[in-house]
Formats: sequence, structure tokens, C-alpha cells
Amino acid sequence: LSIFGDHSDVYACRQTGFAMLCSNNPQEVMDLGAVAHLSAIKGRVPFLHFFDGFRTSHEIQKIEAWDFDTLAKLTDWDAIDAFRLRSLSPEHPQQRGTAQNPDIFFQAREASNVYYDEIVGVTEDYMNKVNAEIGSDYKLFNYYGAPDAEKIIIAMGSVCDTIEETIDYLNAAGEKVGLVKVRLYRPFSVKHFLDAIPATVKSISVLDRTKEPGSLGEPLFLDVAAALRESAFASTPLYTGRYGLGSKDTTPAQVIAVYRNMAAAAPKKRFTVGINDDLTGLSLDINENPDTTPKGTHSCKFWGLGSDGTVGANKNSIKIIGDNTDMYAQGYFAYDSKKSGGVTISHLRFGSKKIKSTYYVSQADFVACHNPSYVDKYDIVEDIKPGGSFLLNCSWDIGELNTHLPASMKRFIAKNGIKFYTIDATHIAKELGLGGRVNTILQAAFFKISEIIPVESAVQLMKDAATKSYGKKGEKIVAMNHSAIDRGIADVKSVEVPAGWADASGSAEVAGATGDRPELVDYVNRILTPVNAQRGDAVPVSAFKDMPDGTFPLGSSAYEKRGIAVDVPQWNPDNCIQCNFCAYVCPHAVIRPFALDGGEAANAPDGMKCKDMTAMPDYKFTLGISALDCTGCGSCAHVCPGKKGDKALEMKPLETQLKEQEYFGYALALPEKEAVKEKFKATTVKGSQFRTPLLEFSGACAGCGETPYAKLATQLFGSRMYIANATGCSSIWGGSAPSTPYTVDKQGRGPAWQNSLFEDNAEFGYGMYLGQKAVRDRLARLTQEMIAVEWCTDELKAAGKAWLDTIDDGALNPDAAKAYITALENGVLGVDEAIDFLGSDAGKQAMGDAHAEMLVHMKELKSAGAQHCDCDACVNALEILSKKDYLAKKSVWILGGDGWAYDIGFGGLDHVIASGEDVNILVFDTEVYSNTGGQASKSTPTGAIAQFAAAGKT
Repeated sequence: LSIFGDHSDVYACRQTGFAMLCSNNPQEVMDLGAVAHLSAIKGRVPFLHFFDGFRTSHEIQKIEAWDFDTLAKLTDWDAIDAFRLRSLSPEHPQQRGTAQNPDIFFQAREASNVYYDEIVGVTEDYMNKVNAEIGSDYKLFNYYGAPDAEKIIIAMGSVCDTIEETIDYLNAAGEKVGLVKVRLYRPFSVKHFLDAIPATVKSISVLDRTKEPGSLGEPLFLDVAAALRESAFASTPLYTGRYGLGSKDTTPAQVIAVYRNMAAAAPKKRFTVGINDDLTGLSLDINENPDTTPKGTHSCKFWGLGSDGTVGANKNSIKIIGDNTDMYAQGYFAYDSKKSGGVTISHLRFGSKKIKSTYYVSQADFVACHNPSYVDKYDIVEDIKPGGSFLLNCSWDIGELNTHLPASMKRFIAKNGIKFYTIDATHIAKELGLGGRVNTILQAAFFKISEIIPVESAVQLMKDAATKSYGKKGEKIVAMNHSAIDRGIADVKSVEVPAGWADASGSAEVAGATGDRPELVDYVNRILTPVNAQRGDAVPVSAFKDMPDGTFPLGSSAYEKRGIAVDVPQWNPDNCIQCNFCAYVCPHAVIRPFALDGGEAANAPDGMKCKDMTAMPDYKFTLGISALDCTGCGSCAHVCPGKKGDKALEMKPLETQLKEQEYFGYALALPEKEAVKEKFKATTVKGSQFRTPLLEFSGACAGCGETPYAKLATQLFGSRMYIANATGCSSIWGGSAPSTPYTVDKQGRGPAWQNSLFEDNAEFGYGMYLGQKAVRDRLARLTQEMIAVEWCTDELKAAGKAWLDTIDDGALNPDAAKAYITALENGVLGVDEAIDFLGSDAGKQAMGDAHAEMLVHMKELKSAGAQHCDCDACVNALEILSKKDYLAKKSVWILGGDGWAYDIGFGGLDHVIASGEDVNILVFDTEVYSNTGGQASKSTPTGAIAQFAAAGKT
């Protein structure tokens, strides 16, 4: 699953009969949106106006906006009146949607042809009218490039702007390349398409942003191939490539590779670009990476922490520059899938010429790192141009910088003449009473260092914006923000880079992950580690060769150790009453109670705190805290009752608690204590927390209210859980690649999790239940038949009966299943054992008259190489053993939010509940659509203010 942008969903709409119009950037969305609406009204054909998700929909650009008067002037009001007259009304009734038979359906469908023939002309006419109105040059197919181009690309969407920028660079160097931009994709006008291609073209590449496995080519390529078939370009070499799936960044370097492929001695007819396909060899090599942005473009990159305000501050910077200067401005923001506390990277560009760079900033004039912990996690400075500027938010002086900065970063800064600045925005924010909101301070520092606009103007504009934003909150809040701006300007320090940094040494090797699950360790080293280091684009196709169906191993989140909390809990045993409330409410399973026997307590690492365990004198109690997995929400400290008003948990700076990681690791490796679990029942808060959580260290927000419930369910049922998870918050914190927070117990068992879309998750979970039920029903029949066989052993009969008697009892059945498996393994006879048995008195008595015939049969089986007895009992036992994973009673869970349960998936939920079957449904009822921004759902209370209900839900 990918929510990011490509054209697979657009291509899936080809057969709907919609006309399809493509925009390539925010300005075109504005302009061609008018064309789509006007053409649909006049032409009586519905329009799908599409543009790239995220890359265009979420990009901030400075555009020329339309006003209503201009649009009204172009509108065919008679067509609108006719449209309204065709609407359903009892005043002039009609019937639509009739069921048609084979005699007329075909003819009725063909009657619409005339409208599709005419809509091409209607669309072209409106494009011409728009051009006349605003001075643009929109056509059904636009050509860009050298008039005598020899190599052209055919594409649509945001990549076209990148291709245009690349064409300008290449043609300036004397090359002859071009681009045909597809605007009206459906209906596809062959005439207009061919008219757009220069007569000089000698080779053509078609780029498709989708993958259709098994097809001769992707959709746009097939359309182009058909259009060229009976034209002057029928023999022109034609190449097809895939690019940009799932919003994969497409750069000028990749565009150049496409042009180079057309000029190669042995070009690839079918290719991919932007990835390293070392498995099937389809990818193009990237050998050139020039800076193609127009001269004078100022490129900036900001590394922030989710929810720290960096993105918001950068949006304000774009507005300040865009609204108060003649400069063009562009902003694009990349996020990981952590709900908050994840990495955010802001890509900003400013310049005097139109910005067509629809790709990440990789050659920056300015880079800022707003979180000092990033310096040894990511290659922060590698994208800075020689002589560029680097701002680091930290409290380190030059000596501490020398200690904390990795050698590779110091070498890069020194060798490339990077202008290095620091500011302690975190300290300033606390001093001013702004808490952790460092964004305003760092925004001011950016304006001072970058000098994109005069600093005095920037300061005044920032203060005006702060006054407007916070004026209603009082003069004190406004003054605090004004002070933050002033301090951001005043407190920036220029670092004199030591000459010795150019030769800084230090190990660049990072130790690989280790563990007792080889397949997980391999996955972590191969995929998780590079992705979390922001190097996922370099992961080759071969890394996924063993997981082509999207299957990921459980438990990888334990290897992340993000260390994102400012403060983490510190345990004081003297004030602890061992209630386990802290572990119960912890959203990320980072704080857990452990029971240690005498030997384990004696061998504990120095400094690890323990105390006598309540009601269990043979054990010691400790509270383990995984400080590097904590998000610092403070829920544990808040809920702690402590003793006599003194809490057992107090939030302390992360750097003072790192030793806790060793203690947590030691306790985690210890076996669970069955005596403790027997004493403290799983049905109590305290007892439940002595069970290992099989949901840990997720990407949920700090203080999340959903994960404690899901975590508790895994503590109670995790080793035998199926989970069908509706798309939403719970699928993002529960299943965002590459991290998998659901994990396994020490026996390798854990939740079997799969995500489904909103509309069918209840049915999907129901299907899981019915599938395993069908298998278990068959196992029950096989067991009944087996234990009815006279010569079936007493041990096997007893175990089979015990399993049948508890088949629907989740508490007792797992143990019965375990005993049954042992009995089955002991009870199935090998051929030699069967021959020995038949030769014994017991065998003769058991088989009666069939004894001699059976003995001959067994000897024939042995001669044929058979391994096992093939009597009815053994045949059934072998089949049961082949499906032994289904013997233990399973617990099926259907998870989702209120957007799923109350709204989009309600019908399926009603169906499943009505079935009365043994499934569990857990609704994370946050009363809004949490994953998409807090929009109102049917669960939102009346009067509540939410997105789409700003005045209160009615």
C-alpha cells in the first residue's frame, strides 16, 4: 500500500467514460481547473481533472489566482440552464438507470460517441479562450524544447516541469531534445498529438508513472504506440520507461539518463529510472547530476522533528518572501510515517525566475538542522553546495562540536568551505517560556544567515505576522514571540571551522544489527537501517526479492532506538507501590515491570535498581525503561500514585538516563516467571503487565490513547491473534514500512497482522475468521474419525478428545493443542514400527482377520520407499500434523477508528456483528478522523468543533 502519488489510480479510471485532463503544477491546477469545469458544462461529458498527489497537491507555489468575474465571462450560461433542465424532477419526470437487455444495450452505448468526438474541440476552444484571457499557451498536447529536436520524451504530470528544466540545461549546451506534455489524456486525440511532435524527431521515450504487471506496456505508452502506428513516425524507435512510483523523487539526473538511453549504442527498449534494479536489470544508470536550477535560485533544506513547528515556520517564510517581494517561491515538505516525533525535511526555493524544480533539494545554498541528535544519524550536510551555509541548533561550543560531530561531517564542512553557524534555540525557547517551540527563533536565524531579503525587513514582517497570529492571545504572548525573533537574530554564532577538520578521522563503519532471529536481523541490516538513515532511495530491488508480496518480519521497531524524547521517566523504588499503572498506560511499551529471581537480581548490571516484590518474597521487582524508545509523553509519571504524594516516576533529561537502556535490555532477556503470572492474573491491571506486550515502540504520537488498548490486547491474546486493521491511525502506527511494532514472543508466536481499506475491513477480518474456522472444523472431523479407529493409541485418543472438548475455549485449548501435537508426533507410526506392531500379539489382536493382509501391505509400502503407515488413523494424524498451526484456538481481532466503524465501513461492521461469530472488534473512537487531520465523523459529538464542522457539529 502507498498513499503517495503516481498515476495508477488515474489509469484505473480509463474505462469510466470520464474525459481526463492533467495539470503539472499549482498554477496549471488553477488554470486548467477552469477548462475542465467549462468543458464539462458545455460538452456534456464528465471530467476528471488530475494532478500528482503530494508533489503538486501539497506543493506551495506563488501563483496568479483567477477571480470570479473572469470565470463567469467564459461560462456558457445557456449550457448551465440546459444542464439544470435535464436534472431529475417530478415536474418533468424521466427514468434513468434502466436494466437493458442484449438487443439494445450495445446501440445505446454507441449513441454517446458524438459527445466524445466533440469534447476534444470543446476543450481546445476553452483552452484558447483561457490563453487569450491570461496570456498562457495551453494546448491539448504542448511541445517544449528545440524546434528541431531529435530526441523527445512524452509524459504528463509534475515530472514535465523537471523535464523542461532539464531541456533548458541540455539545449543550452547544444543538444536537441524536447518534450510533449499530455494534457487531454482522454479522449486521446491522435491528430493533435501528432501535430505536437517535431518532424525532426529520431527517437521517442514514453514515461509512465505506474506499473501494470504482465502488460505489453504501461497505458500511456500503448496509447502513443497506437497513435504512431499509422503516422510518419511509425518506424521511429520508441522506448518505454517507468518512473516515480509511490512519489519516488524524479530528478534532472534521471531525465538526462532517459535522453542518454535514446542515444546509446544498445538502448534499453523497456526501462525503469530512479531506482537500482539489480534483480531484473531494467534500471538506467545515473552518470550525470548537474545543478539545472536557473541562475540566482536560492535552495534551502531544513531538517526538523515532527510537531516541532519547523514546517509551519517554513510555510510562513514562503509567505513572507512570496507576498512581499517579486521573487518566485516554492515549498515542499517530506515526512516519514511516524505520527509525530518523526523526521520532517522542508525543501524551499526562492528566485527571480519561475521555479520548475519539482524534486527534492539536493544541492542547497542553505541547510538547517533543528535537532542536534540528527548529526550522527543522517548525512545532514552532504547536500550543501561548496561555500553554502549550515545552521545547527545545539548548545555545543567549539570543543563540544569537535566531540559530537562525526568525522565525515567535519571533513565535508572544512573541505567545501561551508559557512557554519550555531544557535541554542532550545535554551532560548525555554528561557522565553515557549517550551519546545524553537521554530520562530530558527526562522529568524534563517533570514539573518540567508539574506534572501534584507534582515530588517524580515524582522518587521515576522513580527507583523506574529502580532496577527497571536494578537487574540494577549500582549504577553505577542511579546514572547517578538523576543524570540530578536533572539534568533542576535544569538546566531558563526563557527570558525578548525583547519584540522579537513583531515578529521573516525570510523565510518556502523555496526550491523544482531539478534537471535536471523531473518529479522538480515531485514534490519538490508532495509530498515538504510531507510531510517534517509538512504532508502539507494536500497536496490534485490533487497526485496524474498518479499515480493509485501510481507515484512515482525519486531523491527525494537532496532530503531530513535532517542527523540527530551525527558524520560526516572524510577524511584522507594516511592513505588508496584501497581503497574505506568506500564498499563504507556503508549509505546517502553516502561515495563519485571520479576527477577535471586540469581538474576545478583547478576544484574551495576546500578540497576530492584526492590522486594510484593506478596512474592522469592522475587525482586524492577521497572525497566527503554529510554531510547520513549517519546517523553509523561503519561507514566502522570498516572503514578506514588506514596504519600511523592511520585515513583519523575521526568528527567534523556541524556541522564541512557544507562537505563542496559538495565532494560538485561531484564528483557529474562524469562517470564510463571509463578508471578499465576499469582497476578491477566485479568487485572497489575497482572496483565507481567505479560510481554507484542506491540512495542510504535510510531504513534507521544501520549497516544489508541496504542495502550492494542498493546493490552496483545498481552492477553497476542500469541494467537489475527488482526485485520482498517486503514487509519492504527494502520500507520501499526504497519508503516520499514518499521513493524507488532512483535513475537520467545517462542516466535505473535499477531498475524494485515491491513485493509476502510470499506471492507470488517468483512476482511470476518474472512480471516471463516478461513481458520474451516480448517479447524476439518481438523475436528479428522480427529473424531481418528480416535474412533480401534488401534489408535490410548494416549492419542485422550489427547484428541481433550482438544475436542476445549476447541472453543481460548484459555484451555492452547495447552490442549500442545499436548495433542506431542501425542500425534508420538502416535504416527513409521513403516518399520507398523511392521513390528503387526508382528506382535497386540497387533494381531487389534487387526483381527485383516492382520495378515495388512502385514503384507506394510512390507510392500516399505519396499516402495514409504515412510509412514497408511492406515486410517495414521493418515488422519499426518494431515492434522500438517495443519498443527491451526490447532490452538485463535483470537480474531478487527481494528479501526471511528471513521471506519461509524462511517465508511459501517455496513460491513453491521453485517459481521449480525453473524454472531466469535470475532472481536476494537474501535479506536477518537470522535474524529485522526489520521487525516481531525475531520468530523458520525462519532463526533453534537456541537463539537472539528474539521468540516468549524462552527460546531450539528
